[in-house]
Amino acid sequence: MKRIRYTRYTGEDLGLSAEDLLRALADFFLESGFDNPYMRFSEWNQHSLEDLKEALQRAIEQGDMFDPERAEQIRQALEQMSPEEIDQLMSRLVQKLVEEGYITTEPQSGGAGGDKESKVEVKITDKSIDFLGFKTLKDLLGSLGHSSFGAHDTRDMATGVETSGAAKPYEFGDVLNLDIGATLFSALRREGVKVPLNLDYEDLHVHQSEYQSSCATVLMLDCSHSMILYGEDRFTPAKKVALALAHLIRTQYPGDSLRCVLFHDSAEELRIEELARVQVGPYYTNTRDGLILAQRLLNQEKKDMKQIVMITDGKPSALTLEDGRVYKNAFGLDPLVISRTLEEVSRCKRQGILINTFMLASDYGLVNFVQKVTELCRGKAYFTTPYTLGQYLLMDYMNRKTRTIH
Repeated sequence: MKRIRYTRYTGEDLGLSAEDLLRALADFFLESGFDNPYMRFSEWNQHSLEDLKEALQRAIEQGDMFDPERAEQIRQALEQMSPEEIDQLMSRLVQKLVEEGYITTEPQSGGAGGDKESKVEVKITDKSIDFLGFKTLKDLLGSLGHSSFGAHDTRDMATGVETSGAAKPYEFGDVLNLDIGATLFSALRREGVKVPLNLDYEDLHVHQSEYQSSCATVLMLDCSHSMILYGEDRFTPAKKVALALAHLIRTQYPGDSLRCVLFHDSAEELRIEELARVQVGPYYTNTRDGLILAQRLLNQEKKDMKQIVMITDGKPSALTLEDGRVYKNAFGLDPLVISRTLEEVSRCKRQGILINTFMLASDYGLVNFVQKVTELCRGKAYFTTPYTLGQYLLMDYMNRKTRTIH
């Protein structure tokens, strides 16, 4: 059983809550390799305890999470501390994150002699993922001026609990959500004012409500190395948007589903809980493998609507051949790669799967490819930046009007 210990505030932790600390460390935990783009590829972030302390100290010294007056007070307090006292303070703050369930620390085998801290790996928990997703969603929707949501609307009407249309005569199979006034009026009009009033089958009227469909979404994230090159980190914002979308679906659209696919030289499914730790990978973009896997995942979902949301900054440049070898060509629009990829786009169209593409670059090859995708599947294409990606994606998800469901 989890225990919570309450103590009197003594100033030893500068009055910082665990939520304040996690908010300040969001970029650190979601880092995607941008700070060192020339490092050897590592699939997961490897955060040591010493890395966490350094990031925490930088965040506190910068004071972005405080008002100016409070930031100045903390800065003065830190200036009066010795290096040993600052290290002890950071250790206490890290321990607060551990005690409240936001991170875990795991000793790692190996390493030199007495350097124990370097052998302690720091991992964020599902509680942190949920908090970071909520924080990102709140920031994005705050900038859009939205505070509440409904569900996906279609042009169909159905009998349900929430009423939004005129009453209709009851038909076999309708939810028996009776409109009492319309039912009694029908009987009175037929028999006149008398007691007792006999109700016949044709007198029954039920409320109508807007038919709210469920949607299965596969989020395809391009994690090729170009997502952190050219002086811009494009992968960290993409990860934040994925977390925000997952939180939105879980809290506001419980009937929907979201699954995530990473594509680079190949493609693999990634659990949302693991998304925060993933980094950019190899250099090529195997969009076809990503589409094949996305279709397989969507076919497992029994939803009214199915869609693929693809976030990329490059044209397809890789293809897995029948014998398992990966054919790569990063120069121009390779006819073989493009034709095989568009075949999968056509297959998505035949299955009724919509593809919406969010482009983080505007080079000729990518724009030309995305134009062909939208022509084939009648989806949408958005030219965005890492700063506007979340707003475009969430607005598209919430405001999308779909075809009539029969």
